[in-house]
Amino acid sequence: MRAALFDRYGGPEVLRVAEVADPVAGERDVLIRVRAASVNPVDCKIRQGYQRAFIHYRLPQIVGMDVAGDVIAVGSAVTRFKVGDAVISSPTHRRPGTCAELVAIDESAVALKPARLDYHEGAALPLAGLTAWASLVDATHVQPGQKVFIQAGAGGVGTIAIQLAKHLGATVATTCSGRNVDFVQGLGADVVIDYTTTKYEDVLSGYDMVLESIGGDARAKSVKVLRRGGQMSLVVTDIPAAVKKWGTYWGVARALANQAGFIVGARLGKGVRVKMVVRPTDGAMLQRLADVVQSGAVTPVVDAVLGLDEIAEAHRRVDTGRTRGKVVIAVA
Repeated sequence: MRAALFDRYGGPEVLRVAEVADPVAGERDVLIRVRAASVNPVDCKIRQGYQRAFIHYRLPQIVGMDVAGDVIAVGSAVTRFKVGDAVISSPTHRRPGTCAELVAIDESAVALKPARLDYHEGAALPLAGLTAWASLVDATHVQPGQKVFIQAGAGGVGTIAIQLAKHLGATVATTCSGRNVDFVQGLGADVVIDYTTTKYEDVLSGYDMVLESIGGDARAKSVKVLRRGGQMSLVVTDIPAAVKKWGTYWGVARALANQAGFIVGARLGKGVRVKMVVRPTDGAMLQRLADVVQSGAVTPVVDAVLGLDEIAEAHRRVDTGRTRGKVVIAVA
């Protein structure tokens, strides 16, 4: 099969497309013929080597953490899926590899594709959608009438989180650049802050929940937006910047220590409960989200569709941090 992979860590230029052996499905795996994949910021971090302190990939490594496609074979222990099912998934960090013609994924990480979505939209949903769901539903239990602040509303997680928070009955504020104000309002945002001209911490206050996806100084600024006793879902770490400055292991240690200090400080200073949200690999959760999507309440946003041979350009676009929603890779 053809697959997009890298042989060494680095910038987008390390990516290439090559012929590799077809994957073999284990007894709990479904074998998926990939119709589309998508590129996430975490894919770029994997390519750059920022996760080496946690996971040592055996190079060359196929990239990709999102997939939409069709089941063409199932393992002997698979019970939830059959050949011919249209499915979506975001596999574990230890088993990436969706930017390929075939991928084998444990059935526990798979859900049926919402019928109202095409494969490109389906590939844009899993990782960002699971992050939004875990942040707003599982971690903080957003309720009708609450005020929710979502950072980076035009991004992959933000576009889904705005729609999901509105579905849950919340009033939503978000940040974006000036060119995206109308766009995020169209997604349902009630209050939109152009971060290039206005400091959101100066104009927002009394919020019940923040979905923080920026990191760095934005964490402390977001605490100012919250009411006393509010909640924050923290979906990013400062590990990449720390690794770049201090090296793999010392950088990770410093970043985690700083994060722990921030969590404790927010609780002691303002009673804010900060929960670190790591995107779950959970097919049942993904299916619940897919059901909401099928109802029409949430629709993934596709910024661009590129071919598998354009994988390096796709990573370059995501590296800019300026995409609207997701960059999708059309595989078949």
